[in-house]
Amino acid sequence: MGMKSICVFLGSSPGLRPEYREAAVRLAEELVRRGLRLIYGGGGVGLMTVIADKVLAEGGEVIGVIPQSLVDKEVAHTGLSDLRIVGSMHERKALMADLADGFIALPGGIGTLEEFCEILTWAQLGLHQKPCGLLDVADYYQDLRRFFDRMVAERFFKQSHRQLLLLADDAGALLDQFERYQPVRLPKWIDSDEA
Repeated sequence: MGMKSICVFLGSSPGLRPEYREAAVRLAEELVRRGLRLIYGGGGVGLMTVIADKVLAEGGEVIGVIPQSLVDKEVAHTGLSDLRIVGSMHERKALMADLADGFIALPGGIGTLEEFCEILTWAQLGLHQKPCGLLDVADYYQDLRRFFDRMVAERFFKQSHRQLLLLADDAGALLDQFERYQPVRLPKWIDSDEA
């Protein structure tokens, strides 16, 4: 069957470094080159608009999913292939998860982190078997990666679940990992006798 759509979580701000914008552009180009549809949060601000505009400019397809409350605040992107307006943030995340065959987080704020961690948790629980990856631009996620390793060391996160998190600093390399991804079914809980 193969991947058809990738959900990207990323900042509603452009961020401080030009590398963040460049990474969003490169990911957009790579998605279109591979014939992958972009699923994202539907915003017309920050890095969100950068990736959507570039996919559209390259002839790709973009589906935005946004709650009515954000449309009312005039932050929706009005030029998408398909803009789906939902009633809540919960509905937004559920629809994005249903539409996507994989999930990537670029740099962003607490919303980006929350969305990515939730989808990674769903993978850990076996609710989906889709690849989840961080595009680690300019070592943005270095501290988060260390924190995940600390969770493993402190036995709150299994090493086998830590392996669910794919990581690269290049869009093409990350999508190559997605194409090779083999989902595995793992029990979530750490047994008392497990090292």
